[in-house]
Amino acid sequence: MDIDAWVWWLIGAVGLGIPLVLTAMPEFGMFAIGAVAAAVTAALGGGVVAQILVFVIVSVALIAVVRPIANRHRDQRPQHRSGIDALRGRSAVVLERVDSSGGRIKLAGEIWSARTLDAHSSFEPGQSVDVVEIDGATAVVM
Repeated sequence: MDIDAWVWWLIGAVGLGIPLVLTAMPEFGMFAIGAVAAAVTAALGGGVVAQILVFVIVSVALIAVVRPIANRHRDQRPQHRSGIDALRGRSAVVLERVDSSGGRIKLAGEIWSARTLDAHSSFEPGQSVDVVEIDGATAVVM
């Protein structure tokens, strides 16, 4: 049984696609696309040298172009704050008078103990305050 060269290239592309899925390394996908391009070259009657050149050129070009773009996008991803980091900078409503010794606020739908950042300031019920930091289970506000 004599298998055409383009079929071998497609088998190679599938073989390169398997580690892409298993390791999530995009380079394998770029090599697989190069193998598909070489299969097209073989199907159009290109010789072995042309097939190998197309495979190498397409694979290297994809790695040289796509990888830096992907790295740039990965580095620009917005950072999602969670937990107490997500509460810093949010506004809260004073429920019980808040001063340097304590008080209560409603923050993100929950009731928190709170104290002021400045020892000489205080906030009355109904006022809006900003959370500066979370110190244990106490919100520090101003």
